[in-house]
Amino acid sequence: MASTVIGAGISIEGEVTTDDDLVVQGTVRGKLTAREGVVIESGATVEAEVAGAALTVHGSVTGNIQAADRVDLQPGARVIGNVRASRITISDGAQFKGNVDMDV
Repeated sequence: MASTVIGAGISIEGEVTTDDDLVVQGTVRGKLTAREGVVIESGATVEAEVAGAALTVHGSVTGNIQAADRVDLQPGARVIGNVRASRITISDGAQFKGNVDMDV
């Protein structure tokens, strides 16, 4: 499947919705929804509600996250907000402040 990429030099305010995988390298404020997976790259800043099948975070997210499958917080990730997913991994070096709901 194809990927939608929000590049490092891009800043978006509003709602982003895609049926593809979504890769965020830039800045997004508002709401992100992807039918497939979402990858928030190192250096990316997301201040939004984020929803997708699976989420991998390397960058910074401020806002609630909802995943149909799983959320992976990689080393260097910084998440402030609640996470709702059936599975979550928090790697060494990741920062997380919020609540986890695994009753999906």
